[in-house]
Amino acid sequence: MDTSNRVIVVGAGPVGLCLSLALAQTGVEVCLIEMLGEDNFLEQVSRAGTNHPATLELFERIGLYDRLEPRGIIAPLFHYWDRREHQLIAEFDHAHLKGDTRFPYVLQCERIKIVEEALKLAKAHSNIEVRLSTTFTGFTQAGEVVTASFTNPAGECESVSGAYLVSAEGARSIVRKQLEIEFEGFTYPDRTLNIEVAYDFRKHGYTERNYISDPEEWSNLFHWKGPPDRWRIHFPVEPEAEETALTRAEALQARLQRFLPTGKPFDIVASNLYVVHQRVAQKFRIGRAILAGDSGHVNSPIGAMGMNSGIHDAFNLAEKLTRILRREAGEDVLDRYERQRRHVALQHTQAQTIRNKRLLAEQEPATRERNHAELRRTAEDPKLARAFLLRSSLIESLREAERIP
Repeated sequence: MDTSNRVIVVGAGPVGLCLSLALAQTGVEVCLIEMLGEDNFLEQVSRAGTNHPATLELFERIGLYDRLEPRGIIAPLFHYWDRREHQLIAEFDHAHLKGDTRFPYVLQCERIKIVEEALKLAKAHSNIEVRLSTTFTGFTQAGEVVTASFTNPAGECESVSGAYLVSAEGARSIVRKQLEIEFEGFTYPDRTLNIEVAYDFRKHGYTERNYISDPEEWSNLFHWKGPPDRWRIHFPVEPEAEETALTRAEALQARLQRFLPTGKPFDIVASNLYVVHQRVAQKFRIGRAILAGDSGHVNSPIGAMGMNSGIHDAFNLAEKLTRILRREAGEDVLDRYERQRRHVALQHTQAQTIRNKRLLAEQEPATRERNHAELRRTAEDPKLARAFLLRSSLIESLREAERIP
């Protein structure tokens, strides 16, 4: 590989893989470093299953969409529910976006399927060197060269040099920590319990995506394609409770029965517990080291904005790096990448996900009723519904980013 035309990407999640494919397809050479190997790459915890219209357009650009659609569920609708009354508050239909996108729907397709299909494309591309079972340990940069150090599958220390290095490592980014970039924000005190169930909730009126308001225990309910078809339910849980007490089979069944009393045990496929952060890096770049995705911003999963906005980072950055390496633009376009994508992280992704959680968890009765009335009014008015969907589907965030000089 030509060092001056090589980009080193750390992390083969959706962000790192999309970035690598977008670069490679324009002739840029990529070295993709991933800690997981062939034996455990597909054993990652299932998460992030909603892909918004703006993201589907980007998947199509790199030949990924046609691989994902058969493995997912096309979902034009989503619901807001009042759990206490078991009442549908509002139904939003992406058909309002037919004039804005070729994909007036979301695709329910989990992260693990995305990385599986994207990795196949990356391995088949002559411009991408995929290095699995490889542990990134740090980097140096001097002049026009950045050098990544790592431990190879044999346990030996190696290094590779390139023109730029991109951290798509996730929230614990070694690159961000080495650059001493502050990860500003906060961590919610309560944790989130995720339970995956093989049960068809549609017979109770739910659609493929549901946001369920309740002052004591709000929920999200999403449909994923099987086999077997699964529904993922999120619940907030108290910070002081022990994990073993929360995740034992009887406790999971009891929580599910409170959510929907069927009188019969649910077929629980999986469960996991996690902490939710709302953080944005103070900077997205220092020199030739750049942050993308969760390395630069993490947020609540309510609204499905984390993975989607990270993938948008990847395509924005790929276009700019390609222009630089082709000598069509100067390095100052990377400052624009930071201005654009940090603005989106703060003003769209963070603001919207914080608002989403507050809406579902609102405890004051009069405020809850006002919120529900506003949702109904918005869903029933085509103009308001379209504006709402442009924001929730991240189309507006991309348009706004393009207006940032």
